[in-house]
Amino acid sequence: MVSFTHLEPGTEETLWLAAGVTKLPALPMDCFAGAAHSLVVLSAHPDDETLGAAGLIHQALRAGTAVHVIVATAGEASHPDSPTHSPERLAGIRVAELAQALGELTPDSPGAGTLTFETLGLPDGSLASHSQQIQSAIRKATAKGRTTLVAPYRRDGHTDHDALGALAASLADELGHGLLEYPIWYWHWATPERDTEWEHWGSLAMDADTTRAKARATESHRSQVAPLSDAPQDAPLLQDSFLQHFRRTIETFRFTPPGYRDSATASATFDGLYERRPDPWDYLGSAYERRKRAITLASLPRSRYGAVMELGCSIGVLSRDLAQRADTLLAVDASRVALESAAPRLAGFNHVVLRQAVLPHEWPDVMPGSQDLVVVSEIGYFLAADELDLLYARCLEALSAGGHLLLCHWLHPVSGWPMDGAQVHAAAQGLGLATKVLHRESDFVLEVLEKAGGNDG
Repeated sequence: MVSFTHLEPGTEETLWLAAGVTKLPALPMDCFAGAAHSLVVLSAHPDDETLGAAGLIHQALRAGTAVHVIVATAGEASHPDSPTHSPERLAGIRVAELAQALGELTPDSPGAGTLTFETLGLPDGSLASHSQQIQSAIRKATAKGRTTLVAPYRRDGHTDHDALGALAASLADELGHGLLEYPIWYWHWATPERDTEWEHWGSLAMDADTTRAKARATESHRSQVAPLSDAPQDAPLLQDSFLQHFRRTIETFRFTPPGYRDSATASATFDGLYERRPDPWDYLGSAYERRKRAITLASLPRSRYGAVMELGCSIGVLSRDLAQRADTLLAVDASRVALESAAPRLAGFNHVVLRQAVLPHEWPDVMPGSQDLVVVSEIGYFLAADELDLLYARCLEALSAGGHLLLCHWLHPVSGWPMDGAQVHAAAQGLGLATKVLHRESDFVLEVLEKAGGNDG
């Protein structure tokens, strides 16, 4: 979880504009807008849907799309120390503001879609503990027709936004819906150079009519954009410098098309796979896998490494070989079931640690510059492009000077996932690492990349 407060200055909007945030590729509106489609927009608090998706709501309605907004809380905790407004009073005010804001987004034109909304009244700040109620509302709202879910970005940094976004991602995968994620606090704490996932997102251009409608809707949330009173505790939660991010003529979304997966469902997907088939890729019996493992080990430039980290260790077959050439080995996988299978295979190696983590966000607790070898084998295409960028950035940070990054991936199509092996390896070309080994054949490609600054031994 990102640590920040709304009182911090945050990243200036001028930096985002200079980095090109308004020049992202256009979203395919025909995939989720029109009379044959519906949008279910999820909001943690009244005003999230306005800041992040008002333009989408307005333009989808104009295109004849039915839009249903589900607001999980009344936002009663926005001013916890207010001397003038109790949480109960704030809740009533904010729900009334929500209704007014959504009214501003309803086009007065023939053929416009219908806009409906509901509030769940869940505790502000505790959505992670109320997933069943939220899930029930989403299932009911998406029961008919071609639906796209719209939700806060699952890594937005606010506990309620993250919980709602993660739940939406899981349900979109389960129910076969497309998913649009809108960032809110991300623009405040992230920076364009360090946090590059935004470069893989898409944009929705807003015309003048939509821009004006969004501005009116934003102003409707008076309790958040204006002081509640002269008391310091009643200052606006949404400062003008923060609101600048939402005065752009575009809105930004992370889009996952229907039928595609990413890290959000990794644990459940792979646990289920290993429960059905304990060795789903036949690591133990396949001659192809044995040969590929032999090539992998023969490609390592050093006979022995100090600290090694294997990302996506599966049932530990390659891990056992790596353990014999490492002083320490940290083997990571998203699947609890796979790690339970790996444990007996690695039981005799006291210098091996197995860890469950969903990469890239649940990054192992390793010191920067501490790993002499990082192995990324057959997992890159199970991530979306923005997640793969983050994985590579963290690998690069973890590598010691002169350390090696080993990449190995299947080159044939990977059904149901956003990338293929060639794209995974192409994405590593911008890391600034030197190519030490390159092996390519019809079925797979293997590379060993070296970080500058060390001496081979």
